[in-house]
Amino acid sequence: METPDIKSYLSTQMPRIMEEWASLIRIPSISCQAEHKADMLRCAQRWQQLLLLAGAQKAEVMPAGVSHHGIDGNPLVYGEYIVDSKAKTVLVYGHYDVMPVEPLELWNSEPFEPAIRDGRLFARGADDDKGQTMIQVKAFEYLVKHGLLKNNVKFILEGEEEIGSPSLEGFMLAHRELLACDIILVSDTSMIGKETPSITTGLRGLAYWELEVTGPNRDLHSGHFGGAVANPINVLCGMLSRVVDENGRITIPGFYDKVLPIPETERAMIREIPFDIEQYKAAIDVQEVAGEAGYSTLERNSCRPSFDICGIWGGYTGEGSKTVLPSKAYAKVSCRLVANQDHEEISQAFADYMQQIAPKSVRVKVTPMHGGQGYVCPIDLPEYKAAEKGFEIAFGKRPLAARRGGSIPIISTFEQVLGVKTILMGFGLEKNAIHSPNESMDLEVFEKGIIAVTEFYKAL
Repeated sequence: METPDIKSYLSTQMPRIMEEWASLIRIPSISCQAEHKADMLRCAQRWQQLLLLAGAQKAEVMPAGVSHHGIDGNPLVYGEYIVDSKAKTVLVYGHYDVMPVEPLELWNSEPFEPAIRDGRLFARGADDDKGQTMIQVKAFEYLVKHGLLKNNVKFILEGEEEIGSPSLEGFMLAHRELLACDIILVSDTSMIGKETPSITTGLRGLAYWELEVTGPNRDLHSGHFGGAVANPINVLCGMLSRVVDENGRITIPGFYDKVLPIPETERAMIREIPFDIEQYKAAIDVQEVAGEAGYSTLERNSCRPSFDICGIWGGYTGEGSKTVLPSKAYAKVSCRLVANQDHEEISQAFADYMQQIAPKSVRVKVTPMHGGQGYVCPIDLPEYKAAEKGFEIAFGKRPLAARRGGSIPIISTFEQVLGVKTILMGFGLEKNAIHSPNESMDLEVFEKGIIAVTEFYKAL
């Protein structure tokens, strides 16, 4: 029987693939919420089943062990198909955990019940990362079932990426031989656009903290004490407002010491990326962009560091009014870092800075949450060229090389522990709204992604 090409195969198998994808999405595998601990195991077990159905010679759910936070981590899924011990080995990484879905009222359909509208599948995890991991698994399935796989393939799917992968480094150190490979392949990033395919060649690092500012030993009556006792919320807001100056520069001492300037050759490449600033502003409904002076928007969100307040709270926020001067105020803040910046050094520098600028009227506690290093991939690797070929065949044009602003901290850890580089074949779009209500995946891109990964293996 003649082997069907990948497009023909997908035309007949897509209903089944969609249902398998939906079976994963229906499991609310939210790693940051303790009540979903059982769902993490269910999702891992479902991935184990799907890897075996796709043709893996073996797949197992493995304990993560105790994380560096001192708690039992969520299980990992390992699978493999070994063609020849002498063949090149590709390790496919993905994650099955997802972000929380709140605010629920902003969803147009149930977040864990897939809904198809306008050529897109809407659900939490549709893109990040159940959809993108499904792209990898279905390309693998096609190659195995038709005897076309010439390389060894291993899979490692974790359940803690959205909380900083606290268990994965320890797991890698304990299973170096099991995970030994020549290249790592990841689909957990985005493209510049549906008509402008791109391969991510760099990621920013991350540092994340929680701040607690304490003033009086209890909540106080704002009439009796207001103006005489420092309000922790006021103080916290004042402190955080000093972290970024009027030129968009971060004021933490030593913050830029290891930041390398963007080479002019790379700035020229960035200027070649199709980008309409008016469309960009309209898409997110802002009148003006903002950021570090002297840099373009695309440079600011990919090649330069940033600081953001991710959440802030304290005092009374319930219905009606309560005239209270709160005892405590809290914030969660983060920095996106660039190549050469060490997240642990930055974490300590920020903590020191907060203590330095805090007035004596309050006490400040800074708790590091998680972090990771940035990553840069050389574009002359044979595996990068294979990925480039896969995109070109699937999307009809050569992909651009582009750094992206997000962080996948574990990517740099892979290089440190396993000694290999990672190719970031991501198929997300800005419109997919990952981490937000109404997350989605473009179904045409989903199919082209499977084709691109299939062609990657052929070119390899």
